[in-house]
Amino acid sequence: MSIISKIKSNPGLKRMALKMLIPANEHRPRLWVRWFLNPFKHKRGRHSIIRNRTRLDVFPFNEFTLGEKSVVEDFSTINNGVGNVIIGNGTIIGIGSVIIGPVTIGNEVMLAQNIVVSGLNHGYQDISISPSKQPVSCKHIIISDHVWIGANSVITAGVTLGKHCVIGAGSVVTKDVPEYAVAVGNPARIIKKYNQATEIWEKYNS
Repeated sequence: MSIISKIKSNPGLKRMALKMLIPANEHRPRLWVRWFLNPFKHKRGRHSIIRNRTRLDVFPFNEFTLGEKSVVEDFSTINNGVGNVIIGNGTIIGIGSVIIGPVTIGNEVMLAQNIVVSGLNHGYQDISISPSKQPVSCKHIIISDHVWIGANSVITAGVTLGKHCVIGAGSVVTKDVPEYAVAVGNPARIIKKYNQATEIWEKYNS
């Protein structure tokens, strides 16, 4: 068993490790973690760019990978505190976007501005305490290769977006979207699909 696995399985050690990694009342790593630990733990591909005004809340106990020639634009937030964040090659994370793991993003994906992709949910069932203090649940989000997500969209926990699908601006995606489909709205619904036989994007009637 690895050291990280031992710490995760021991509540006392886990609390101690988290105090060392995270300041009180904050949700971002300490400065020494960002400067001296994360660069050796996390993988960044050649020619990848993380802009200076990105909030990189990544911790050494989960994975963060950024592929070759991928870009994370200014004012974005990447957080792997509750699950891995894996970003492929040639992918763009647009200005002001938020990525909270567990999330896997493929190659040559375009995320426009102010997009939220979150694999995290807070519990709310116990009405005697705030949802902020209730246990969290996590469901893996998968965004396949060549996906394009329009500005101000939200991708909710557990959703899979198929290859080369398109999500219209302002959409809230609560269910899987198949490959080669266009989905729009709140909640998002499919309006077009690509017909492989005719090689035409056709209107979709559900």
